[in-house]
Amino acid sequence: MDNNKILEMKALHFSYTEGDEILKGLDFVIDERSTAIIGQNGAGKTTFVKLLKGLLRPTSGSIHFEGNDIANMTVAQLAKHIGMVFQNPNDQIFKNRVIDEVMFGPLKIGMAESVAKQKADEALELVGLKDLAEKNPYDLGLSSRKLVAIASIIAMDTKVIIFDEPTIAQDYHGKELIKSVIRKLRFEGKTVITIIHDMDFVADTFERAIVFAKGNILLDGTTRDVFAKEDILKEAYLEQPNVTKLCQSLGYDEVFLTTEEFITYQKAKAK
Repeated sequence: MDNNKILEMKALHFSYTEGDEILKGLDFVIDERSTAIIGQNGAGKTTFVKLLKGLLRPTSGSIHFEGNDIANMTVAQLAKHIGMVFQNPNDQIFKNRVIDEVMFGPLKIGMAESVAKQKADEALELVGLKDLAEKNPYDLGLSSRKLVAIASIIAMDTKVIIFDEPTIAQDYHGKELIKSVIRKLRFEGKTVITIIHDMDFVADTFERAIVFAKGNILLDGTTRDVFAKEDILKEAYLEQPNVTKLCQSLGYDEVFLTTEEFITYQKAKAK
């Protein structure tokens, strides 16, 4: 097995109703790179990640995790390998203490209580909530509840972590914190996937972007290469990141993904 093939999709089809295909024969590999799956509503992104989690099963075709067909794994077995942070933390949180919420997943997949507590403490520290471990999650604001939900999945120590719209309800500080969490997970060898509409966040955080459109893949490449293709993005009703659009409107041929990139470029030119 190619070690880079964390997840491999083979002729992946899915329909909720006969004759109305949501995914139309996807063939691609997700490797160790942090990957953003982007596209307009109805493109098939959410359906795809539900298939990864085993919450749905393909109409035809297959998904392999590290060489094994996930059709042979239960949802509970998959949970030990693939974790998902829901878009709305209220759909995920149900315990009365933050620490109990974050320990629930690790305990559910069979971690010893002492290990689960250690993983939970580390996850809460990573998202900046260790001081709130004894609080009721519903006494926290929506932004902090989202971080609790993120910590509860990180604590499960899965190989793959999926973020569904991680920037919703986050201010600038929250977005920067989540960026740092994703980068740390990537550094630790985790495979991080997101489905997201925030192109600026994708540009600054993810190494690879895959554009879904009408159940097919329209673009797949490095984030820079994908965001360079303005005309094809428009076919998927997507816009380039704000910095990319601004610099192109000012006449620059280079593709800048962030303000920092543009400033560095200008400083180098001035020398």
